[in-house]
Amino acid sequence: MSGSGMLYGGDEIGALVFDPGHHSLRVGYAQDDTPKADIPSVVGVGPADPVMNSDLETKADNNIGSSTHRSNKYYVDTTHINVARPNMEIQSYMKDGMIENWDLFEKVIDYVYAKVVQSESMYHPVLFSESAWNVRNNRERLTELMLEKYNVPAFFLVKNAVLAAFANGRATALVVDSGATHTSAVPVHEGYVLSQAVVKSPLGGDYLSLQCRHYLESQNIDLTPTYAIASKDVIKERDTARFTPKELPEKLTASWQQYMLKGLLQDFQMSAVQVLETPYDERTAAAIPAVHYEFPNGYHQDFGPERFKLAESLFDHNMLGAGQLASASVGMCDADVRLSLYGSVVVTGGNSLLPGFAERLNRDLQHRAPSNTRLKMISANGSVERRFGAWIGGSILGSIGTFQQMWISSQEYEESGKSQVERKCP
Repeated sequence: MSGSGMLYGGDEIGALVFDPGHHSLRVGYAQDDTPKADIPSVVGVGPADPVMNSDLETKADNNIGSSTHRSNKYYVDTTHINVARPNMEIQSYMKDGMIENWDLFEKVIDYVYAKVVQSESMYHPVLFSESAWNVRNNRERLTELMLEKYNVPAFFLVKNAVLAAFANGRATALVVDSGATHTSAVPVHEGYVLSQAVVKSPLGGDYLSLQCRHYLESQNIDLTPTYAIASKDVIKERDTARFTPKELPEKLTASWQQYMLKGLLQDFQMSAVQVLETPYDERTAAAIPAVHYEFPNGYHQDFGPERFKLAESLFDHNMLGAGQLASASVGMCDADVRLSLYGSVVVTGGNSLLPGFAERLNRDLQHRAPSNTRLKMISANGSVERRFGAWIGGSILGSIGTFQQMWISSQEYEESGKSQVERKCP
């Protein structure tokens, strides 16, 4: 095997690392520090141009980020999705941490090879991350897709929690991953996920966006996204904003408008919302300086205690908050690994970037862990490391010499088929 292993191991050709999530797909070369691209996990699906002859089709395919297919046109990546187009629906290819819509997913992979990597797929081994609860059928389908349609020379699939632990220098860790659609606690022991103890809850970034939206609407704050604003007046006082609306195409879909509104809410979330280190208390929150935030329409105000109250939902005891999730997961593991899990709790995922998230998780776990436990939180300071934890782990793994004999090579795939993935990728 080492003979064919050398084929991928050299510096002359880089393995590609794909890390799909609900917010975005991270992709880039193994050995790099950061992904080359961070592409939204949604695709714009619009009607194809009414005049369809072969000449126009070729033209459409040359449009970066858009491809025409039968009667639909597909738009991939931020610059193409964020354009207001009539009748363009926004659709996600992910569901519950797994790839669900394979046709849309392939459109994104095609885009990655054409525009991000700008190279043929057959030249690069591919390492994919997957959620800890991914199902066999999905794993086999991805293996088949990459080795048959894209003809990659070698393929490997690794649990994203294992990769996040790895990125933080740990083979054993409790990985608390808070992303867009859920927060999960996944125990990793010596590089393997203890799947019987994986716990997840639907409290993630999207849930928080919803809380923010309810709150801001209850305050009658106008949430007009940037795309709908032609110009705004500079406002001295805190009165309502005055702006000139932009002339927009008719027939903008609800799904596209919701998607653009979500971007505004996410910006508010990241700029204003914060997690208190202790359970929410009005007096404590009021003592912390307010944060000033300006909306796209020019309206601006200071946000005080309410910005802490919004984040509190992520740690809500009645709804399986992050602290409960983590301690429940450790409790489901064998007694002899619990101490080592508490000794390295890795915090990862874009939603964990909320200021105070890791500190609060630490406090909640301290209260739940047995009294003799030495608790250690590992949360990368940089936002890049925290957002791209699993990708970075994949980048490290894909470039290690000893990993080179672990790939499923195209040759092995020809001989034994897609069931190889269950045997070789734990």
